[in-house]
Amino acid sequence: MKVLVANLGSTSFKYRLFDLPSEKQLAKGGIDRIGQPESICQVEIGDHKATQNLSVPDHAAATRICLEQLTDPKSGCLKSVAEVAAIGFKAVFAGKLSGYRRVDEALLAKMEEFSDIAPAHNPMYAKAMRELNKAFPQIPLVASLETAFHDTIPDATRCYAVPYEWKEQYEVCRWGFHGASHRYLSTRIAQLLGRNDLRVITCHLGGSNSICASHGGVSHANSLGMSPQSGLPHNNRVGDFDPFALPILMRATGKTLEQLLEELSSKGGLLGVSGLSGDVRDLEEAAAKGHARAKLALDLFINSIRQYIGAYLTILGGADAIIFSGGIGENSKLIRAGVCENMGWAGIELDAGVNQTAKGEAKLSTADSKTEVWVLPTNEEIVVARQTAAVVAK
Repeated sequence: MKVLVANLGSTSFKYRLFDLPSEKQLAKGGIDRIGQPESICQVEIGDHKATQNLSVPDHAAATRICLEQLTDPKSGCLKSVAEVAAIGFKAVFAGKLSGYRRVDEALLAKMEEFSDIAPAHNPMYAKAMRELNKAFPQIPLVASLETAFHDTIPDATRCYAVPYEWKEQYEVCRWGFHGASHRYLSTRIAQLLGRNDLRVITCHLGGSNSICASHGGVSHANSLGMSPQSGLPHNNRVGDFDPFALPILMRATGKTLEQLLEELSSKGGLLGVSGLSGDVRDLEEAAAKGHARAKLALDLFINSIRQYIGAYLTILGGADAIIFSGGIGENSKLIRAGVCENMGWAGIELDAGVNQTAKGEAKLSTADSKTEVWVLPTNEEIVVARQTAAVVAK
């Protein structure tokens, strides 16, 4: 079964083509600057790599170009579009319509209803899915919701201390996100350690950040709450924040609630604290040169990660493994070292030398560490491919 996994941005379309159940990746590619005068199209199929500039007006056109690349008689890997069994999407939020499911009008309407929860993702995904449904009605579309892995979180952890009818009537609770990444990481560490009963804390750290506590591959807590703007600080999104500060800011600045929410979701996070950048690489370089607010942003980020890890050690009763992943988790030696510093009391001992040189999948903890520390590249696309295949098989 050939499954195309699509990762959509507001002006981008990235894809990978998998053959299931072997899970072999047959091709990958993408188109940037969709809707602009000149879009950049890239494709990699086996040894064939190509880049070209085209005018691509929307995501439906981008998908059409992608399928043309995959079925090209000279360099493609498919004989016809009919070989594509489904297109899978790493969709973000649809409230109670969680899990992984066929894209239909009910799902699209729910995503649009909750657009203000995930403003950078839901409107664009819903629009693109509608375009693709119209352009390629013969290809099933499947949404793998980011909340799906966290459907198992107990109510005592999921609920906010708000009037209970808010949860029942308006779906206000801690939903959790980055489910495909946390699912992959908890599954991969179980394979590496040969155990299915592991207590694992997974740290997905990149432009958007979250931490998950899982036991036996089942999610028990996630740092992201009702929206992807919560939990840890993100590159330019606020993270945890007291909403009772908003009336004070409205009076002091004269700005509307909508304006302040926009600032919290675009000018907050590491960017807001540092006043310099939301990119950890920039902040590490600036902090090394004495930039005080860059150092503050890094320290704040590390402290927030440590606080969640401490809470999740309590929820799980300890941890067998802590995993770092994502662009920051895989590449920032400083962040990993800062998070694990003076954690020997919790059985967490980082090997400083290994941490400096680790690449790809690597164990970072010392031989004496009771909790293993790992860096693992995540693979959200293969999770979406598996789930898409399962939906189509039904």
